[in-house]
Amino acid sequence: MLRYLIVNGGSGSSNYIVSFLLCLPVMFLSLSLHETAHGFAAYKLGDPTAKNLGRLTLNPFKHLDPIGFLCMMLAGFGWAKPVPINSRNFKKPRRDIAISSIAGPVSNLLLAFVFAIAYRIVDEPLSRIVYTADTISGGAAGRLAMYTLSLIFLAIRLNINLAVFNLLPIPPLDGSKILYMFLPPKVYFKIAPYERYISIGFMLLLVTGVIYPIIEIVSGYIATFMFKLVGLI
Repeated sequence: MLRYLIVNGGSGSSNYIVSFLLCLPVMFLSLSLHETAHGFAAYKLGDPTAKNLGRLTLNPFKHLDPIGFLCMMLAGFGWAKPVPINSRNFKKPRRDIAISSIAGPVSNLLLAFVFAIAYRIVDEPLSRIVYTADTISGGAAGRLAMYTLSLIFLAIRLNINLAVFNLLPIPPLDGSKILYMFLPPKVYFKIAPYERYISIGFMLLLVTGVIYPIIEIVSGYIATFMFKLVGLI
């Protein structure tokens, strides 16, 4: 069953509307968890900014960024409205910024792993339903089973994509803040004035689609490792 979903792009139906609707709850959960993880890590490190602004919540409307959400729907990776962090509240700003930054991608990888375990549990029984005579004749039970498997598979791949995308060491993504922790201060201060231009160049790469294959390749390796780890392949 997993091989079928991989070959067919993770969608259990050729109907785009169904695929779109399947993606919505996954998108809301993934983006909300990502930003909440940033805020929670910052709070534990001494910065209550996100907590005071009500951003430590899985309510998607607190975190939604329209453009980032649209990219997530169309390309499989994107971003939410950044959680505000005040580095002056940190004891060790460079270290704590990096820790709070990596918390988002890590939360998505952990969520992907949870969904992979769930897929491992339901794969066999739901696959039997999908391939029964009832399904072949268009039975509702088979379609529901297929959509359930598709939803879980989408949750795995989209969370991995989201983590990989945000770990790219390009401003304003999380990966850039993690990279800065390891850079000498002199190097950082030389790069900082050009962050805006780097971000614009990155947006152009997104528009042209140049960066998509890189993310898909890396995400594919992570997904394969995760599937092997839980015994799916």
